[in-house]
Amino acid sequence: MTTVEPMRIAIVGVGGVGGYFGGRLAQAGHDVFFIARGEHLAAMQQHGLRVRSIAGDFTLPEVKATDNPAEVGPVDLVIVAVKGWQVREVAEMMRPLIGPDTAVLPLLNGVDAPNELAEVLGREHALAGLCRIIAYREAPGVIVHAGVNPTSIDFGELDNRQTPRLLRIKAAFESAGIRGSLPADIHVALWQKFMLICAWSGFGATTRAPIGVWRSLPETRPLVERCLQEVVAVAHARGIAMPDDAVPNMMAFIDSMPYEGTASLQRDIIAGRPSELASQNGALVRLSREVGVPVPVNEMLYALLLPQELAARGQLPQF
Repeated sequence: MTTVEPMRIAIVGVGGVGGYFGGRLAQAGHDVFFIARGEHLAAMQQHGLRVRSIAGDFTLPEVKATDNPAEVGPVDLVIVAVKGWQVREVAEMMRPLIGPDTAVLPLLNGVDAPNELAEVLGREHALAGLCRIIAYREAPGVIVHAGVNPTSIDFGELDNRQTPRLLRIKAAFESAGIRGSLPADIHVALWQKFMLICAWSGFGATTRAPIGVWRSLPETRPLVERCLQEVVAVAHARGIAMPDDAVPNMMAFIDSMPYEGTASLQRDIIAGRPSELASQNGALVRLSREVGVPVPVNEMLYALLLPQELAARGQLPQF
């Protein structure tokens, strides 16, 4: 049982990220509600949630799972872990979860979600955040945590104030064995993660190779560095105070990842599923055009992946 005050927490999107973090929080004694649908929801309602983890497997025989947020009512914290294109839709659906003091924390691979949630639910509810974990849903009711241990979540208020609710959420995370961090500037942290995502998703999906391959080949490694430099240039043009050593630090992080690592966008593209292309490399291209900064490597990655994305969404014939 947790040694901190239990929180009422809703998990919206119970894939690898939401399933793992929600499972750990429930295991620690917090009152966790999983908002899911379809076979995954049915499996959790019947058999609970099973997590296979490099930090230790665990099973929650009974969990609170529903597809109707109105059955849950207002909570202290909503963790949003859906795909990028689903944010506005689920934000509308989440309204019954929002009370006067509810915090909404997106853990998505991009930089758009905090503002999208703020526009729908009110800026006073929205936090910004990112997580470090490699996890996925293996089967209905089964989550696999395959990489990054210990896991961590960086988060903060949109105006970078240090508030009591941040400290309470941080304590809840740490009670569940999740490293919680409150960066001085959460937007810098978001864009640093965005650097990684644009490179890992873009090169992983285009080459269809694990990170250990494309970070090492002399033909691709310089392009990876240019991809990262483009993200930094757009961030600077948008007023984000990226550090001078952002690119070498990110290359060092990429080099530290398991050789066989793959990105979720990469796995979706290979499987012929709709992906987060529009909110990852596509988002960088869009944001770059708003500030007039050229991003030729990211434009190339986006253009090469777009036909497969459109086919997965039924907008082009399958090929």
